[in-house]
Amino acid sequence: MTLLIPLGIAGVEYGWRIIAAILVLLTIVYFSYRQTIAAYPSGGGSYTVATENLGEKPGLLAAAALMIDYILTAAVGISAGVTALTSAVPRLQPHTLLICLVILALLAIVNLRGVKDTGTAFILPTFLFVGTLLTLIAAGMWKTVLTGGHPMPVAPVPPPLPATVGALGTWMLLKAFASGCAAMTGVEAVSNGVMAFGEPRVKRAQRTLTVIIGILMVLLFGIAYLAKAYRVMPMEPDITGYQSLLSLLVTVVFGRGWFYYLTMGSVLLALALSANTAFADFPRLTRAIAMHDYLPHVFILRGRRLLYSHGIYALTGFTAVILILFRGVTDRLIPLYAIGAFLAFTLSQAGMVVHWLKMEKHPGRLWHAFVNGFGAVATGITTIIVLIAKFTAGAWVTALLVPTLIGIMMVVKRHYTRVKREMADMTPLNLANLEEPIVVIPMARWDRISEKAMRFGLLLSKEMKVVHVHSDDEEGSLDEAWDKFIRAPIKREGLPEPELVTIPSTYRFIIGPLMDYILELEQKNPGRKVAVLLPELVVRHWWENALHNQRVQLLKLLLLLKGNQRIVVVNIPWYL
Repeated sequence: MTLLIPLGIAGVEYGWRIIAAILVLLTIVYFSYRQTIAAYPSGGGSYTVATENLGEKPGLLAAAALMIDYILTAAVGISAGVTALTSAVPRLQPHTLLICLVILALLAIVNLRGVKDTGTAFILPTFLFVGTLLTLIAAGMWKTVLTGGHPMPVAPVPPPLPATVGALGTWMLLKAFASGCAAMTGVEAVSNGVMAFGEPRVKRAQRTLTVIIGILMVLLFGIAYLAKAYRVMPMEPDITGYQSLLSLLVTVVFGRGWFYYLTMGSVLLALALSANTAFADFPRLTRAIAMHDYLPHVFILRGRRLLYSHGIYALTGFTAVILILFRGVTDRLIPLYAIGAFLAFTLSQAGMVVHWLKMEKHPGRLWHAFVNGFGAVATGITTIIVLIAKFTAGAWVTALLVPTLIGIMMVVKRHYTRVKREMADMTPLNLANLEEPIVVIPMARWDRISEKAMRFGLLLSKEMKVVHVHSDDEEGSLDEAWDKFIRAPIKREGLPEPELVTIPSTYRFIIGPLMDYILELEQKNPGRKVAVLLPELVVRHWWENALHNQRVQLLKLLLLLKGNQRIVVVNIPWYL
């Protein structure tokens, strides 16, 4: 409806018709996803359905589209909730971004508490949101009927802007329809999370989907009806004193009393918490993708409260970036929105057609295939409309991100495939040519950490080399302590004497000479392993690391990067 502002008050009539078209499309998607839930009781998200029925590449397309959609779902939900707050309290408008980020952090913390705690926290705001909006719609309709279709506003609101366009053009119609389709983006969530329901799982999931779609249709229809009856149009989002359309409708129906603030508070809570759809399903989606090796396996791991915490971390980070880039303004985010959802809808429904055609013994398979096929055609056409209408307004970002994500997932898959290929070994344990390794211990001075490394090194091998890098301005030398504290005790016990290797370093370089020596030693001893023992001080508090040099960490990193299969790095920790 914001896009119809150039039509003036005539935009209300066109907005009513566009929302009617969206409701028809919503009905089609509803029946399509009821079948998806029944066919995939363990979770039938677009990625799963597309991968199993259409193949790897369509599955990755669905995965990329869904990931982007969930990130935008979180960002748009939070920003829309904050818009309700700034509409009620205009002086908070300059702090929109900060409030968005605070709400995002709170959502992440609540979700990290676990599924049960999350559900409990969201029950009251959700019921309050639905209750206040249904009361608004019922009261507004009742007043409209009593006044013969011409209700009087209880309190004045800014008048609609004068028309700058004479009639609705095709391009404006497409853009308005494309933006309105953003209301449908949460439909995927139920089919993706069927496993979260108790038994009978399918019936409960279908019932939940029915309730969600029913409430959504009533709210969309009711808001459009009230806007038409009270002749209320949205305000330009960038002007000072901006109010959302919901704020204007509550004002004309009830005024700015206690019910206004109760309603706007519930809108703030519910729209901000609607981002929880993403927090619930994004970790499940990334886990499903990671199970097929297309994302890092860290997304498979469950946290302390048996939830996929790394998925929550990733969603929080990406959502924060989006909010910062677009400064938390909902109307700037909307052009990026809905493309991913409708692309996922289309792939899911096309996959379901293939699924039903495979089910040769299913009695109603052709009818089910028709329903899903009709849904695929409807959402496919909508995807094209949304992409074209929103392309120049920002949809090109989404269109660019989707192939980028697919490319990243392919690279990750290639890495895991290579790892599995190289690690696979079905041969018996090879015990030929077993030799003790050459032990190398870098040592700056003789102390208790060095002693621990020496004791361990003597257990590992009879051939041990203690490497000391000595610079000209260094006070003292390891040579002074060598005979008395190291060599003499070893000699008394009759153990093989280690070799002290002193490397002069004119410019006080330490890491370079050590690396050169270790790599040269490995080259001169083909067939033998070189075990590098790295004495390391472990402090009690993380900030204490800044008080000690990190040469050991750097040397370890370089050995892992430049070494090969015959160089082994062993940490020798000393705990303070």
